Amino acid sequence: MPRLHRGPLQILIGDIVNGDIGVGESLPRETDLAAQFDISRGTAREVIRSLEERGLIAVKHGRGAAVTPSDRWDTLDAGVLAALLSGPSSAKTLADFLESRRVLEIGAAGMAAERADESDVARLSDALAAMRDAAERAQRNPAAERQYHEADIAFHRALIQATKNSTLVGLTARIHSATLEARIPTARPMLRGSRTLPEHERIMQAVASGRPSAARRAMKEHLDSVEEFLAEYSAEREPSAEEPDGLGRPRPSRTALAARPSGVPVRP
Repeated sequence: MPRLHRGPLQILIGDIVNGDIGVGESLPRETDLAAQFDISRGTAREVIRSLEERGLIAVKHGRGAAVTPSDRWDTLDAGVLAALLSGPSSAKTLADFLESRRVLEIGAAGMAAERADESDVARLSDALAAMRDAAERAQRNPAAERQYHEADIAFHRALIQATKNSTLVGLTARIHSATLEARIPTARPMLRGSRTLPEHERIMQAVASGRPSAARRAMKEHLDSVEEFLAEYSAEREPSAEEPDGLGRPRPSRTALAARPSGVPVRP
């Protein structure tokens, strides 16, 4: 992606994802975007095309471009995902990723246990060893944190490859690529030795010993842990009931707002 194209594109992705340009609202026209970002009309045209490719806008001849509903967005695109994770819908985005992983990976673990050969088990073992090494290194050097997540993804990719199902491999490829960014906010490094690494060890052992039920159970337990970490992350992001709003008044928490019967106004 050209550098002149990348900056304006990511800004506009953020504006759309955060609701600054709402669903159905028109995007500035090509000439206006060129003036706003000090870019050529050709580069502005590429920005509009890229937004359309990601499902963020719909372009109609003679009527310009308008923002589309979020269910049409390509949330596996790195730029869209980055904007979602930095915005107010980050917890929902992470929950959607986890739900998709449950649908695909629990069944895949059982299939892998039925079909894995020695090379598949070797790949799982190598990925797990890389996870252990990176986890230990990250304790001393935070820059190695990303290396740990890359090894974690390599483990799950190896598991999917062990199913020998090329369609499943293709379906999960973009999900696993996207989860490199999506998993980092919910990481709990202090629990790797006691929970995360042993969970992966149990998955690998079940696959290596050809026990489909045990493999599915081990994967479910691992994803249950991920769900717990996600719940903690969501709670950390929820504003405190004591936190004042812009007028200095106590701000009700999301939990309190959700519990309030419909039609009951917020009392000033």
